[in-house]
Amino acid sequence: MTPLRILLGILIPPLGVFLTYGVGSTLVINILLTLLGWLPGSIHAVWAISKQGNRYVSR
Repeated sequence: MTPLRILLGILIPPLGVFLTYGVGSTLVINILLTLLGWLPGSIHAVWAISKQGNRYVSR
């Protein structure tokens, strides 16, 4: 599921963040960054999605 979320984070940044975090401050920040431009929103989305994915990796 994570590769799909990362792909959505690149193409439609708020959707990828919404599927990972739901409605919250991360989504609001991503929407604001996406309004400033597609690239800042995409960078934030990929960073946020990969950060969330690291929580589930067993050590």
